[in-house]
Amino acid sequence: MTSSFIRKQSLPAHVYRWFNWAGAYAPILMLFCSVLIIGGLSRALLVAWQFDRVQPTPVWPDIFLHGLRVDLIMAGMVVAPLVLLLPIMGHRYSWALWKRLTMLWALVVVFAFLFMELATPTFIAEYDSRPNRLFIEYLNYPREILSMLWEGYLPTVLRGSFLVMGLTALFAWLMGAWVRQARPGNYRKMLLVWPIVVLLVFISIRSTTGHRPANPAMFALTSDALVNSLILNSSWSVAFAVYNLKHEADASDRYGTMELSEIVDEVRDEPWLRNTQFSSGQYPTLHHQTPARTRPRPLNLVIVLEESLGATFVESLGGRPVTPRLEALKGSGWWFENLYATGTRSVRGIEAVVSGFLPSPARSVVKLSLSQTGFFTLGELLKREGYDTGFIYGGEAHFDNMRSFFTGNGFDSIVDQQDYVDPVFTGSWGVSDEDLFEKTHQDLKQLHASGKPFFRLVFSSSNHTPFEYPDGRIDPYDAEKNTVNNAVKYADHALGEFIESARNSAYWEDTLFLIVADHDARVWGDELVPIKNFQIPGLILGADIESRRIRTVTSQIDLAPTLLSLMGIASEHPLVGRDLAAFPDEPGRAMMQFNDYYAWMDQDFNVTVLRPDQRPLAGVYSNQSEQTTYVDLEPPASLVDKALAHALLPLRLYSNRSYGLATHQQGSDDD
Repeated sequence: MTSSFIRKQSLPAHVYRWFNWAGAYAPILMLFCSVLIIGGLSRALLVAWQFDRVQPTPVWPDIFLHGLRVDLIMAGMVVAPLVLLLPIMGHRYSWALWKRLTMLWALVVVFAFLFMELATPTFIAEYDSRPNRLFIEYLNYPREILSMLWEGYLPTVLRGSFLVMGLTALFAWLMGAWVRQARPGNYRKMLLVWPIVVLLVFISIRSTTGHRPANPAMFALTSDALVNSLILNSSWSVAFAVYNLKHEADASDRYGTMELSEIVDEVRDEPWLRNTQFSSGQYPTLHHQTPARTRPRPLNLVIVLEESLGATFVESLGGRPVTPRLEALKGSGWWFENLYATGTRSVRGIEAVVSGFLPSPARSVVKLSLSQTGFFTLGELLKREGYDTGFIYGGEAHFDNMRSFFTGNGFDSIVDQQDYVDPVFTGSWGVSDEDLFEKTHQDLKQLHASGKPFFRLVFSSSNHTPFEYPDGRIDPYDAEKNTVNNAVKYADHALGEFIESARNSAYWEDTLFLIVADHDARVWGDELVPIKNFQIPGLILGADIESRRIRTVTSQIDLAPTLLSLMGIASEHPLVGRDLAAFPDEPGRAMMQFNDYYAWMDQDFNVTVLRPDQRPLAGVYSNQSEQTTYVDLEPPASLVDKALAHALLPLRLYSNRSYGLATHQQGSDDD
C-alpha cells in the first residue's frame, strides 16, 4: 500500500538531484531534520499556549535555543542506528534493502514522535507537565485508560489520531520520492565521510563536554516545572523516564550522598523519636510505641481514602465550597488545618497513609517488587493483633498493583468491582461511591456483630476523570455535569451519607474513623513544587474522639502512628511519623515529592527543594498567597541534611528490605 502511494508522487527535479547527491545519507538527513522541525514547531505552539507562564521566566526567549539542543539529542538518537548500519548496507548490492529499512524506520520514528507531541497538550492540561513517568505507568492499565479516554477525551483523541496519521502520510510522501529515485552514489566517498558523521551524531547525542551526558536536569533552568518541561520534547522526556525506572534503586542518589548511619541518625533525631530505643540492626527505624490513650479494648479502625480531594475543594481551607458534608463534620473530631500529601498519585497516598512510608523519587512501593511481601502496613500490624483486615474498592483492585501489595502485606480480604451485585451506578473507574459506602456499611455491621476487631481501608473513586456519577444526588456546582467540582460534590454527598449511617450504627462507639485524601485532583503551578496543591483535608472522628483543630504542619506519614495511639494499641513498628496524640506541640514538617523534585517544609514554612544533579534551592512558602518565594542563598546546611536524609532513607530501606516487622523475638536478629 505504501509503495503504491509513493509511485504516484512527483517532486521537482532539483529535489531529486539533492537526493542523489546525498546518496545513502539522504534518509538519515531527512529523518534528522524532520525531528528538529516537529520538535521546534510543537514547542512553539506549546509556548504560545502557555505564554503567560513562559514570558516571566529568565529562559524566554532563549527557550527555543535550549529546546533545539534537546531536539538535536533526540534526532541524534533516532538516526544513530542507521548511521551505524550504513557501511554495511549503504552500497549497491544491498541498496533495495537499505531503502526499505530506512523507510520503515523513519516512518515508525516520525509516527511515534508526532504521537508524543500531539498527546502533550492533554497531558499538560491534566498534570501540568510534558509526558513523564506517569505516562509510562498508566500504559499498564489499558482498559481503564481507554475507558477514561472514550468517556472524557474522545473528540481530542480522534482529532489527534487523524492529525498523526495525516502528518505521517505527508512524511511518507516526501520520503517516498527518495525511495523511488535515489541512487547509491559513490561508496568510497560515503565511507570517507562516515567517521565525521559518526562524530557529529555522537556530539549531538551527548550535547555536552561535561563528565555526564545531557539529562533533563540540565534544562531545569527556572522555578516553573512546566516551563522546564517545555524546553524538552516529549519523546526524550518519556525515554528518560523509562531509563530511570530501570535504575530506581539509586534514583535518590542524584540529590546527594550520605552514609546510611548518617541518614538514620538524622531521621532518629526528630523530637518524637529522639528518646526512643532502636535495637534492631535489620530494621533501623523499628521501635516501640506506647499509646497516648489506654483502653480496655483497642478501637476498630476504618480509613476512608478519598480520591483527589485536595484542599482546593474545601472552603475552610481556602478552596471552593463543594464539600458541605465534610465541612459539617469538621467539628466532630480532629480536623487538620495544615496537612500535606507526600505525592500526586493514589499509590503515593496509600504508602504514606497505610505504611507511613516516606516518599522517594522512585515509584511507590505499592508497585515495586521487593515490597510485595514483608513490607510494613497497618494491615500487617493489626492482623498480628487479631484484627480482621480488608480493603474495599469500587474499581478493579489490580489497578496500580494494589491487590498484590495488600494481599501480600496483611490484608485478609479484598473487595472490588466484581463483588458488587446490581450497583446503583457504574462508570469508567468502577461503581459509584454510594455503592462503595453501602458495601462498607454492611460489612462493618457484620464484623461488629461477630465481636472480632476489624480494620478496613476504603478507597473511593467517583472523583476521577471523566467525573461520572449518578443523577439526582446533588445540586450541581457547575452547569455542565461531568466536571471535577460536581464529582467532588457527589463524592462528598456519598461520604456524608455513610458517616450518618455509621453514627446511627452499633459499631460507631467502638470504631475510629480517618477521612483523608490521597492527593489533590490536579497539581500545577509556576513552581518547582506547587505546595498549595499538596495540602489536603484530614479528619479523625468516631468513638470518644473530641473536637480539636490540628494547626501544626502535618504530613500523611504522621497519621498511622497517631491512629495507633488513639486506638490504644501498644506496638513495635518502623513508622517515623509523629504521634500527634503524644507530641501535639512539637514543630511539624511536610515532605513532598513532585516529578524529579523533593521538597521539605518546616513548621515556619521554610522550604528546601532538592533537585537532581543540581544544588538545593531555598524558599519560603506563604499560606496567604499560596506561593513559594525562592531566594538565591543556599539553604541552611541543617535543613539540607534533614531533607536529604529523609529523601535518601526510603529507597535504602526498600532495597535492604528493612521496613517491616520483626518476625521473631528481638535480640536474635539484632546487629
